Amino acid sequence: MSETLELAIALIGRESVTPEDCGCQTLIANRMARVGFNAEYLNFFDTQNIWLRRGKHQPLLVFLGHTDVVPPGPLSAWQSPPFSPTLRDGKLFGRGAADMKGSIAAFITATERFVGEFPNHRGSIAILLTSDEEGPALHGVVKVVDVLARRGDKIDWCLVGEPSSDHVLGDVVRVGRRGSLCAKLTVKGQQGHVAYPNLAHNPIHAFAPALLALTRELWDQGNSDFPPTRLQVSNIRAGTGAENIIPGDLEAQFNLRFSPNLDVETIKSRTVRLLDNEGLDYALEWRLSGQPFLTKPGELTSATHAAIRTVTGLKARNDTGGGTSDGRFIAPTGAQVIELGLLNATIHQVNEHVDTKDLETLSEIYQHILINLLA
Repeated sequence: MSETLELAIALIGRESVTPEDCGCQTLIANRMARVGFNAEYLNFFDTQNIWLRRGKHQPLLVFLGHTDVVPPGPLSAWQSPPFSPTLRDGKLFGRGAADMKGSIAAFITATERFVGEFPNHRGSIAILLTSDEEGPALHGVVKVVDVLARRGDKIDWCLVGEPSSDHVLGDVVRVGRRGSLCAKLTVKGQQGHVAYPNLAHNPIHAFAPALLALTRELWDQGNSDFPPTRLQVSNIRAGTGAENIIPGDLEAQFNLRFSPNLDVETIKSRTVRLLDNEGLDYALEWRLSGQPFLTKPGELTSATHAAIRTVTGLKARNDTGGGTSDGRFIAPTGAQVIELGLLNATIHQVNEHVDTKDLETLSEIYQHILINLLA
């Protein structure tokens, strides 16, 4: 059994449902101390963050990851317990195997081998882990970035271990992400008896044309780096549960993953116009989860593509799809940020798993990135 697989098993066995860490970061800190990494715990509220660094000089390469995982869902649907990592048919099963304890194990073992081969490497290496990526992300990397900025710690390159691969390991390098804007809409009506609609006002009926308008809106065309902006409704709630009552209000939640072709204020004003056109009585709350970012070709992208070719022979494609990641908090500092990790086919699903061979292959890719940048 490879060291990467052993470490992945040790991490998956800890039930670190967000915002819990369950000792994952301490396990890693103790291990990395043996190869010269100093540990600094930067905890905020219920979130545990750790900053591990080796070296004091630029350039600084940061491996970024999260030790928290999403809830496992119905346990009866799992073929084996989600927090009892299981090997079956050449695959490792368990919650967090792909997202993203497998990648954490890979960059830990890659760094250990690199430091063993190049103990006097140039620059510095850091590992930043949080337990608040799968949650609201209010007290994780966003807080640590503020600490680093206040004391002048500059990140040059950041490699996020999110599961970026689509079909085979290393086929995609995420070089950016769309922005994410969340909305909670409350449409106000008048509760009443379904037999007397003239004495009530049904917010479901009132919202229906607006819902159609929102989902049919062509927000933009995207560009050569980003797909078009999309709006998706995630939740609609109305009614008391009784079949003879017209509800008094309706609550809808929706999200826009937006390209740099749009800014937040433009999205808000266009949404308001669409709602006003339907004559709704409503209240609207917004939450910006992250701005879009893009890493242009540079040292980090070159080193990453070269490492993938060396280890796998693949020519990876650059992409900006997928959800958000903590890279959105690093990019505004001016750092080059990319995401490279395991296959994303089973993330957030029951029976989440990874190919055991991919764990060691990813570790080798990470090691070659280190060599290309810091040897």
